[in-house]
Amino acid sequence: MRCPFCGADDSKVVDSRLTAEGDAIRRRRMCVECSERFTTYETAELSLPRLVKRDRSRELFDENKLRAGIMRALEKRPVSIDDVDTAVKAITRRLWASGDREIDSRLVGDWVMDALRELDEVAYVRFASVYRSFQDIDAFREEIERMKSQSDNGDNEG
Repeated sequence: MRCPFCGADDSKVVDSRLTAEGDAIRRRRMCVECSERFTTYETAELSLPRLVKRDRSRELFDENKLRAGIMRALEKRPVSIDDVDTAVKAITRRLWASGDREIDSRLVGDWVMDALRELDEVAYVRFASVYRSFQDIDAFREEIERMKSQSDNGDNEG
């Protein structure tokens, strides 16, 4: 591993441990030339499926684009970045677990809606309004009524 301080090609690992999530290895390294220490992360390289868009075009899955969409829906809402990261990782894991080479983007959109419903109902409605192309206030009202009835049914089951 090249030293980010002096550019030397050689460094040695001083300490290794799993990250809290367990999906990466954190390594503390020391440059053999300048003795500076730095941290690297090692993760498995998994190929994610390509997304098949509504117009049948294909594009590579982009975790940053997923996070940006979720953050846009959550703008000015009381949800922590850690909760957003957890949701993004869960959706990404579902993509890996699918084992498919291509997956319909609408399925990923449904997963995002499920995650947002758990994180924040206002953000969920914001996302749903764009994702489902709400045309008028009645569409919003119908979605909110559907959410309320699901919530009422969930409350009565316990």
